Amino acid sequence: MKIHIRGGRLIDPKSNTDAQRDLYLAAGKVVAVGHAPAEFHANKVIDASGKIVCPGLVDIAARLREPGFEYKATLESEMAAAVAGGVTSLACLPDTDPPLDEPGLVEMLKHRARQLNQAHVYPIGALTVGLKGEQLTEMSQLLESGCVAFSHADAPIADTQVLSRALAYAATFGFAVWLRPQDSYLSKGGVAHDGEVATRLGLPAIPVVAETIALQTILTLAEKHRARVHLCRLSSAEGVALVKQAKARGVAVTCDVAVHHLHLSEVDIGYFDSHCHLIPPLRSVRDRDALRGAAQDGTIDVICSDHTPVDDDAKQVPFAEAEPGASALELLLPLTLKWAAQARVPLPQALARITCDAARVLGIDAGHLAPGHNADICIFDPSARWKVEPRSLKSQGRNTPFIGYELEGKVCLTLVDGHAIFESR
Repeated sequence: MKIHIRGGRLIDPKSNTDAQRDLYLAAGKVVAVGHAPAEFHANKVIDASGKIVCPGLVDIAARLREPGFEYKATLESEMAAAVAGGVTSLACLPDTDPPLDEPGLVEMLKHRARQLNQAHVYPIGALTVGLKGEQLTEMSQLLESGCVAFSHADAPIADTQVLSRALAYAATFGFAVWLRPQDSYLSKGGVAHDGEVATRLGLPAIPVVAETIALQTILTLAEKHRARVHLCRLSSAEGVALVKQAKARGVAVTCDVAVHHLHLSEVDIGYFDSHCHLIPPLRSVRDRDALRGAAQDGTIDVICSDHTPVDDDAKQVPFAEAEPGASALELLLPLTLKWAAQARVPLPQALARITCDAARVLGIDAGHLAPGHNADICIFDPSARWKVEPRSLKSQGRNTPFIGYELEGKVCLTLVDGHAIFESR
């Protein structure tokens, strides 16, 4: 199939392209940008006039809920949500049931994803067996089965000796270790930021030091072992400052922020809105603003969805008893655009955080549009307004704090390997 995408504003952050240019695809690859190659005769012409054509989004944190949690969501529903949101490559976290700690489980997941023929799925392997924080997994075997990095998801590693061994082993073989910095003892039982809102509502709190103490431990060990570490879901101004200092020292560290933390703060909990029960918790307005600035100046490398579909029963309970998490695959693009508009971030720079920068952290060849590379493409209307309603979401999880919000930016067409996988009606 030969496809000509014409008339669109082509934004490819990796090549610093931002201009009205046509795109030419053949056999699932990009074959030319700007001018048609010799003897190119399109089987299909896509008119992208008034639209933005960019690389398919790369989301580095999505829970697909299989295996083990199909009552919350299925691979089919979440892959449909991904392509509806313009996401063509995504990393799935290892906290399934059982966790992704054996090659057979990883291979099964990849096989299921390939059968669906939608977005590309990149599993993140479990760092320890059963995510129990005791025995290291066979990382080499997991890598061969398709894992691209190793993580402990939200499960704490309380034993710093185990963490040290994991980083030393990973550094020896060049593996990337992804860790969410939160001290398990300081955060134990907490459900909200340790601030005036939690105090007023009587909610058990998680202090900022739960993040910073864990960060200092991780960064110290990473520096000692010269390990590659990715810090998942920063939430505080103090955390941002520690990462900035570590990068200045030359520590091989990258980090991300969940897209909802760029917009919401502890005040959005309101009167116990369980959709705002997130991990890490929504923190102060000062913290939110620091995260927004860090995503702009590059201290934070990637914006991710932290997609966590939860069934209705787990949210329709008192705040402290509700299961944390928010669905965000379909909101990653419009919420990133909203942040860019509010912070006056140039659109190519904002899109980089969810395309080429995310691909770089993930270590995959994606997130850019160059001849010879996969034709994974998102075409969206930046001015189209739509209201976030449960029925408008493809995800089986309808749990998002943004229900009722009107957002700008709607995906019109998603292509994966040159095939139109999603088209809005």
